[in-house]
Amino acid sequence: MKSRMIHYTLLPVFIALLTSCAVGPDYVRPSAPMSKTFKEAKGKSVVGGKQRRDWKMAEPRDQMERGEWWTMFHDPELNILEERLNHCNQTIKTALANYMQARAIVDEARAAFMPTFSANASATRERTVNGSGSFSSSSQTGTTSAGTANIGRGSSSSGTTTHVSTQHSLIFTASWEPDIWGLVRRQVEASASAAQASAALLAATRLSAQSSLAQYYFELRGTEANQKLLNNTVAAYKKTLKLTENQYKSGVASRADIVQAQAQLEAAQALAINNGVLRAQYEHAIAVLIGLPPAVFTLPPSPLKAAPPPIPVELPSELLERRPDIAQAERLMQQANAQIGVAVAAYFPTLTLTGNASDSGTGLAHWFSLPMMAWSYGPQLSQLIYDGGLRNAQVRAAKAGYSASVASYRQVVLTAFQNVEDNLASLRILSNEMVVQNKAVASARQALKLVINQYKAGIVAYSSVITAQITAYTAEQNAVNINYQRMVAAVGLITALGGGWDESSIKCA
Repeated sequence: MKSRMIHYTLLPVFIALLTSCAVGPDYVRPSAPMSKTFKEAKGKSVVGGKQRRDWKMAEPRDQMERGEWWTMFHDPELNILEERLNHCNQTIKTALANYMQARAIVDEARAAFMPTFSANASATRERTVNGSGSFSSSSQTGTTSAGTANIGRGSSSSGTTTHVSTQHSLIFTASWEPDIWGLVRRQVEASASAAQASAALLAATRLSAQSSLAQYYFELRGTEANQKLLNNTVAAYKKTLKLTENQYKSGVASRADIVQAQAQLEAAQALAINNGVLRAQYEHAIAVLIGLPPAVFTLPPSPLKAAPPPIPVELPSELLERRPDIAQAERLMQQANAQIGVAVAAYFPTLTLTGNASDSGTGLAHWFSLPMMAWSYGPQLSQLIYDGGLRNAQVRAAKAGYSASVASYRQVVLTAFQNVEDNLASLRILSNEMVVQNKAVASARQALKLVINQYKAGIVAYSSVITAQITAYTAEQNAVNINYQRMVAAVGLITALGGGWDESSIKCA
């Protein structure tokens, strides 16, 4: 008796020790190919009088607050559009719903830690029939007496007895499968990692939509700047046409000069009209991003005047860690690692503890009466003996999936560095190009002014005016394009860095 009591006392302890084990490899974040600095950010170590922090291996930090990074462009209209996008963009809403679904799946997985209880209540009403249906002729009194008794019980006079009764029953069932080998824990780990990946995807989707909106916005403003240039060009060509007509009347110019001036004016007018196609397309794209039909959205014209915000020469690598796509790839890698443990757990036996309690009676008052109650409980241990290599294949598949996720993670990190380098290079090169292009614009304007004066004096042919006008227009158009390309590259750099930067937000304890 004492030995049995010790056995029952140690059994829960033994189970508790078993449940502390989880098969499969524990997750350790693999290394990724990194550079200590950005190639395009070399050259200075101090910006704004402050020493930049040392570079280190990147780690996902998607939980860091990115803030309203678009406000650094100081454009009130853009701020309004971005705010509406955050609340009304349908792609963001889809990603949010997927994230909420992933969180619910985590709760589903956690439910397997707990036992299950069920109850089944029933009520059965039945009618039974007893008796032979014949009586002895030697005893009339007995027959009469029996017949009277049967009639009194609602039976037929032939001796058949009927009885109507109601039977109530209640059954309780409990079942629990202890997580001895960590199968449930690995499933929860995998589901939690998937939910975190979904959260990172939500952040990436939001950042991508915000970035697309800002880029479309600046490209639209760039078309408006082009429109302004084209309108000015058309006005200038009209003046040149008028000058040519006066020169013709004075006998200085030929009829061919007038035709050339007219053709040049009409070509500029056609370009001015065609420019509206691109602007309309950008406006429609912005409308869809902010959740509106293009027909009900109009963006008032406002030619681009802003310049890119100041960009730090050297950027801490922690900013790259804020990229949500890196965080998503890392979470998916952890999920794949947990799936290995799920596959390995299939090799081990499963223990199921079950219990049943039931009660029945002809009335509800009989329920829970000890004499009528029945119960049973006991463990069940099951082990798959042969599966034709299924479990081995599942483990190999899980390991291969993890290897693929590691490669994918490293590729995402490499691509992130490429994105930053590309946009840093674009900003640096476009900034240098802008300086030279502004000089080209000034020179082209001066040359045009001189050529027109020479044409008025009859020194040069009209063909020289046409060449000077085309050169001036091309130079100014290139300057306009470079300016909005710099804005787009600035947005691209902010996106590549995970959504902006702030010294106070990257300080870690």
